[in-house]
Amino acid sequence: MAEKKSDNKLEAAAEALKESGARVAQNSAALSTAVIDHAEANTREAFAALRAAARATDLAGVMKVQGDYIRDQGARSMAQAREVGELIAKFGRDAVAPLTGRKD
Repeated sequence: MAEKKSDNKLEAAAEALKESGARVAQNSAALSTAVIDHAEANTREAFAALRAAARATDLAGVMKVQGDYIRDQGARSMAQAREVGELIAKFGRDAVAPLTGRKD
């Protein structure tokens, strides 16, 4: 009887590890996609700023474009870092849930 109970616990633990691993793989793909999306948006904005600077008629115009870009990129970077941090925290909770018995 004790051996059967032990086997059931081992099977449950193995299943929990398998589920946890599947969640890690799925979440890893989602994180990679988010980072690629951020890089694409940042590149698009950088080229838009370069075009705007090229169209500027004087140094003051170029400086304004540059200042606007730096300010906007700073805000974008903060938002992107926050999003990645939230994803990582959620993914950690998701990966641990099967091991703790939580049903998330």
